[in-house]
Amino acid sequence: MAAINRRDVLAGGSLAGAPLLGGAGRKSVTLVLDPADAVAASAPAGMAAQGLQAALTDAGYAVVRAARRGKGLNIVAAGPAAHVRLMAESFTLRRAGDTITISGADARGLSYGLWELTRRLRDQTSTALVLPEVFCDTPINPVRSVMRQFTCEAYDKPWFYDRAMWPAYLAMLASSRFNRLDLAFGLAYDQLAKVRDSYFLFTYPFLLAVPGYSVRVSGLSDAERDRNLDTLRFISEQCVSHGLDFQLGLWMHGYEWPAAKDSNGLGVAMIEGLTPDTHAAYCRDALTLLLKKLPAVSSVGLRIHGESGVKEGSYGFWQEIFKGVAGAGRSIEIDLHAKGVDDAMIGNALATGMPVNISPKYWGEHFGLPYHQASIRDFEMPKQGQVGEGLMTLSEGERSFTRYGYADLLRDDRKYTVRHRIFPGTQHILASTILPVYGAQFGFCGSTGADVMEPLTYRGRRGTATATPRDGYEARKMASAWDWQKYGRWYQSVGRALYNPASVPQGDDLIGDALAQAGRVLPLVTTAYAPSAACDAYTPELYWNQPLVSEPNPNPYGDTAAPKVFNNAQSFDPQLFSSMRECAAEWLGDGGARISPLQVASWLDDIGRDVQAALSRAGKDGSIDDHRLKIDAEIQAELGRFFAAKFRAGVLFAIYEATQDRGVLEAVIGRYESAGAHWGRVVQGAKGVYGDLSCSDMLSERGAWADKDPLIRADLAEITALRAQARIGYDPKLIEMVSAVLGPQTYRAADLSHVPPSGFRPGETVAVAFDTPAEILGVTLWYRHVNQAERWQSLAAAKDGSTWHAAVAADYTNSPYPLQYYAEVQQGPRDRRLYPGFAAWPAPQPYIVLRRLT
Repeated sequence: MAAINRRDVLAGGSLAGAPLLGGAGRKSVTLVLDPADAVAASAPAGMAAQGLQAALTDAGYAVVRAARRGKGLNIVAAGPAAHVRLMAESFTLRRAGDTITISGADARGLSYGLWELTRRLRDQTSTALVLPEVFCDTPINPVRSVMRQFTCEAYDKPWFYDRAMWPAYLAMLASSRFNRLDLAFGLAYDQLAKVRDSYFLFTYPFLLAVPGYSVRVSGLSDAERDRNLDTLRFISEQCVSHGLDFQLGLWMHGYEWPAAKDSNGLGVAMIEGLTPDTHAAYCRDALTLLLKKLPAVSSVGLRIHGESGVKEGSYGFWQEIFKGVAGAGRSIEIDLHAKGVDDAMIGNALATGMPVNISPKYWGEHFGLPYHQASIRDFEMPKQGQVGEGLMTLSEGERSFTRYGYADLLRDDRKYTVRHRIFPGTQHILASTILPVYGAQFGFCGSTGADVMEPLTYRGRRGTATATPRDGYEARKMASAWDWQKYGRWYQSVGRALYNPASVPQGDDLIGDALAQAGRVLPLVTTAYAPSAACDAYTPELYWNQPLVSEPNPNPYGDTAAPKVFNNAQSFDPQLFSSMRECAAEWLGDGGARISPLQVASWLDDIGRDVQAALSRAGKDGSIDDHRLKIDAEIQAELGRFFAAKFRAGVLFAIYEATQDRGVLEAVIGRYESAGAHWGRVVQGAKGVYGDLSCSDMLSERGAWADKDPLIRADLAEITALRAQARIGYDPKLIEMVSAVLGPQTYRAADLSHVPPSGFRPGETVAVAFDTPAEILGVTLWYRHVNQAERWQSLAAAKDGSTWHAAVAADYTNSPYPLQYYAEVQQGPRDRRLYPGFAAWPAPQPYIVLRRLT
């Protein structure tokens, strides 16, 4: 995989132009916002203007705020001209003489223009601000949301009540071009059997008393309850003032949990005065009252599957909740988490007349490569007639495929919107950034954007707060004033990518380059290796080592195929990525077209070198802010090297299991020892910096990197013990195979060209043709509806000269879903390749999508 230069891939946003602000001496600038201009007079524009004024002052300019232009340099902020039509939330920035004019389509658009000028001013490397004559920017995703969760009383109360923090945090989100904050409660637990921290778990009585019901929280004073509501009102109103929609997430509607002791030995707060007979009505009336007291709320997020504490299939209960939203008397979006959702639930929500959104997970509860997985794991595929246990009758039954992807939600005739929710299972402690190409994935098949769980999500979840603060730093000199400030570049990269990938800013940010390279490591690992799709079981960032030899007991990876060992773990996209065991079978057999763990290992090695090169360019000097980011980048590079070595060891171990060859076993041991050495460097890099990083009560998510090292050593010892039973022989083919497995893998693109159809008409045949300049042995067309509940279909293409033809039958296209397809090309006896495959890295959508023509 070639190195990625951020200045090569971050298109647009050029600073090319002529100097406008600069020169010797202190100069005056008139910042013009006409109060008669509704857009310029809006609260979001005013907030952004404050940020620009502060940046100008810091740069040495005397700033005058006025309603009309002054002498000399002017910065004019205004709504659109009468004859100009701009897309919602877009803006233009124009330079003419001594005047900069920022025009916004609306309040948000103008605020983004003001924040853009602020960023350019603060990022300048000379005394003069250089601007193009015209710069325009337009969003591609209507919804760009950050989710912040309250999951731990000890860790989360301080930021919840901090009224100095909220304006700074929201200004950061707005300047990053997010347009929604999703503040979520009730995600601390997904079952109520072992509750140790119940604050805000069943949220309503922590915020208000509902007339007609005697429901309250044990030990919670009326004054604290009222403070909670007042704080939530403040936060929601601040969001609107900063140009962000406010979504209230209410993820738990169960209210009964066994009395227990919390982590401090105190009693867990209990819900009093509520019964099964009054449960639904109370929740309905509480929600209506809450929304009337919080007029800034424009969306309510609901988890409607069994982890909500309510048994799946309880349609009557949720109808009452939906009535509670409608009862507020204004348009409020109902955002349903997709797991377990079905047509009946969606229909009941739509019946309220409120706008309805469904939020499926992107790459399970993790974060993979910048495309939507071609398939979900076998473990999640629907099984006809299956009924889940306990509360999870649907999501672990016939609707199991809704758990970890977009499922069957992307039909073209849908009456609801879809936006994708990104969970923190891949990474939530170490800082990095994402590539701009991710932004385009959240308009997939008409989707409207993303809701991204921010860094540090789940810290202290399920009562696991420790003496280590929420930011994870044992070394307090590494801490920032507010823990989110460490991740400033992450917020910028995500928000700007979601807004418009083509205009993500360029610059000479050497630390940013290192974080961009480091940010490629764990998404690639996640894509290739998924021992569990649950974020509270598997996190490659703080990896609990899955053994190669023996299934562990206890074992956090319950959703791996038996025996639940490393080589049996599937990819998060098994249609396009092979497992360790599958890869070994391909090497021992006729080869395969899928991306192998060995190819992934080579890419991880390349990325590690890219990270190191970027860190070398950044140098060793710098602020404490730079130092902590360099540590995080170095740890991610070593994690990538660890997984690269273990992937190779896994494939070799599968070959050893098939051959019992001693030479192969020695190669396994060598690679696993190398993996252990890289893990040791992770431990050393974190030593004295990070403390306890627990984010749940699952054994795989407790402690820190040093606590995981004994698991690696134990598995290596068990493999070493196999020497006594290995067959000693000399097989030249195996020696050659081991050498090839250990060597670098060069990705080879399919040798063909193809022009996709512009779309398709349901009920008509879709014909595709592939041109092959070289002699090849065959082409197979793989195709499927954009519906993850279905399996892929295949058919052999027919050759006509240098062109291969295939056609999807008319009865298959007669569907409400878009179509997706790719080709598998047999270039030689053991040489199979994918088209389009991953040759277009870092934008590797490895299939083509056709939408229905109207």
